[in-house]
Amino acid sequence: MVQKVAVFRKEHFNAAHRLHNPDWSEEKNGEVFGKCNNPNFHGHNYELIVQVTGPVDPETGYVMDMKVLSAILKESVIDRFDHRNLNLDVEEFKTLNPTAENIAIVIYSVIRPKIDSGLDLKIRLYETERNFVEYPVQ
Repeated sequence: MVQKVAVFRKEHFNAAHRLHNPDWSEEKNGEVFGKCNNPNFHGHNYELIVQVTGPVDPETGYVMDMKVLSAILKESVIDRFDHRNLNLDVEEFKTLNPTAENIAIVIYSVIRPKIDSGLDLKIRLYETERNFVEYPVQ
């Protein structure tokens, strides 16, 4: 039986967004998304926790070099999302509603190819202290 260990990296970014479905009326958008549908956007201080799980490499003692994971997150997430308007500045959200759920999926899809395919990856994204999402789930 292979022993697996989970390692975690926590990051932080600030971003603005507007939750809005262009196929709906302004009234329906307001009913469903409330304050989050503000046409002038609103922001969050997001906390991102990335979990990488796998066997410990016998040569390094690492599941994954945390310096490498940190660099991947800086380039792929922080530099792209921090102090940005997700709707206007991030290509994926030009046509995708930037809910916490969708942001987590986008983060996963951007970093998954940069992490060894033999390692499991999970994203936990806190939009507020009490509201967070995880992707993927089994």
